[in-house]
Amino acid sequence: MKIKIIQIGKNGKLASVLIDEYVKRIKPYASVEIVTLKEIPSSKTFSERRCIDDEGKEILNALRDDEYIVVLDEKGQQFRSVEFAEFLRENKDIGRTVTFVIGGPYGLSKEVKERSNLLMSLSKMTFTYQMTRIIILEQVYRGLSIMLGKGYHND
Repeated sequence: MKIKIIQIGKNGKLASVLIDEYVKRIKPYASVEIVTLKEIPSSKTFSERRCIDDEGKEILNALRDDEYIVVLDEKGQQFRSVEFAEFLRENKDIGRTVTFVIGGPYGLSKEVKERSNLLMSLSKMTFTYQMTRIIILEQVYRGLSIMLGKGYHND
């Protein structure tokens, strides 16, 4: 199984430690690719909307047609951990890459959301994009552990 994360902007030092830890935990069960695209900062001449649109174009260029695209969005569908594990299993069984798209501080363009196969929410609460990276990797690890019968998850 292949997991791909497309993210805007670099990881902070603290986030990097946890991200590296979860990638290390996932790698025995699935390959992980993290694609980091440049964050475009807003300014007086560069509006937040333009940042979102330009970052969106970069994200769309990084996607492949054969990937199952999951855009993380606060308005998306929520899963219980066991349901998420089943989602991962279904995609593993057909050999499909699951690509999670995490926007930057201003969010994601309409075009990126429309390109997705699934809008998924990690919570009804809003997280920073740094925290979202950690949480989705932890949930992927948890889902794989459930799927493979490992002892990480407790019901």
